[in-house]
Amino acid sequence: MMERPIEARLFAIQRVTALVLAPLVLVHLGLILWAVEGGLTAAEILGRTRGSLVWTAFYGVFVFAAATHGAIGLRNILVEWARMARPAAAKISLGVASILLVLGLRAVWAVFA
Repeated sequence: MMERPIEARLFAIQRVTALVLAPLVLVHLGLILWAVEGGLTAAEILGRTRGSLVWTAFYGVFVFAAATHGAIGLRNILVEWARMARPAAAKISLGVASILLVLGLRAVWAVFA
């Protein structure tokens, strides 16, 4: 069976992306709380992030991990709950991942540029 190695790989990838996302989400939420409590405006926040390769890398990794993690989860939901065939579920989840990547990377670029 060809499906088992693919399923095992996807399982591992989703767990690795969860490990990557956990600290990124905590830092992101901490930054939001800090910014809100400090009374920073969106313009002030963008002024501090413009041109920062560190924040670009941080949120770039965040976007890739979230899109990958979410797409694998969506694929599993479509297969297990919606009883969709694996190839169809894979195509839909790949499409969703592509949309998330494009939108997320556009946001990252807006923060950098």
